[in-house]
Amino acid sequence: MSEETYTYLCNKLRPAMERQDTTFRVCIPLKKRVAIALWKFATGSEYRSIGHIFGVSNTTVCRCVRDFCAAAEALLVPELICSPDRQKFAEMAAYTENRWGLPQCVGAIDGSHIPILAPQEYHCDYFNRKGWHSIILQGVVDGKGHFWNVFAGMPGSMHDARVLRLSSLWELASRGNYFPPCTRDIGGVNAGYYMLGDNAYSLQSWLLKPFPATGRLTAEHVVYNKTICSARVVVENAFGRLKGRWRCLMKRNDCDVKLVKSMVLTCCALHNLCESHGETYDDGWDAAAAAEPGVVVAQGAEEEGTDIKEGLMRYLNI
Repeated sequence: MSEETYTYLCNKLRPAMERQDTTFRVCIPLKKRVAIALWKFATGSEYRSIGHIFGVSNTTVCRCVRDFCAAAEALLVPELICSPDRQKFAEMAAYTENRWGLPQCVGAIDGSHIPILAPQEYHCDYFNRKGWHSIILQGVVDGKGHFWNVFAGMPGSMHDARVLRLSSLWELASRGNYFPPCTRDIGGVNAGYYMLGDNAYSLQSWLLKPFPATGRLTAEHVVYNKTICSARVVVENAFGRLKGRWRCLMKRNDCDVKLVKSMVLTCCALHNLCESHGETYDDGWDAAAAAEPGVVVAQGAEEEGTDIKEGLMRYLNI
């Protein structure tokens, strides 16, 4: 993170994080408190080693991390990760169409597992199918890999489709209250805005996915799948860059589940801040990204939007 972005971040969080000296003690300066929290997020190091580096106690490191997360959730997350307005949706759709040739597409959705220590309560619920404990981060990104909707904290054993159905995104989108009423003819079908997902999700008019690889795909199906998958990879890359820059999301987090959830949301906001400020990213950081469980196809889920999916396939094969 550049000094300019770091200073911007400190000024943003100053109203919630700055402390005043008292007669009995001198408070830790704001910039140092922010640096301590950022070090925890960027390295995932234990409180003891961070305290040694900065010359403070374990308790102080813990307090800095908690205070930073609380301040970020109040001041940073609402500004950097918010529901797009009509103009922003139009801009996102135009960018995606220009880059991948997909009309009306405003982003891609996926889930990512964040490793945690086994909680004392309901620990079995957090045990994912790869054999470790985790919470799930559901993220939706635009064509540039910036998060515009996040939902975190569900137990690792939960299916991605179930996580989506428990989120406010599903509640609003399924009622037609999330995306603005902007439609366009695509392959003879009137289609509104939609996002892309993998086969873990059920097909919806606002969530399109590839045709399953049954071995009987036509040439038109293949063209459709190739285009969808090439555009959808942006969310996988975003998760990779998120975890590459903020390593606390890659190793087993020793904090309690509630704080881990707050750290996840905070790191998503920091991701957007760094990406929008053009901060340097070393591609070598991707190499250590945590392996994700494979896709489990949604079974028996009620689906709709087949007509839009078929229309888009026809459009892409013209």
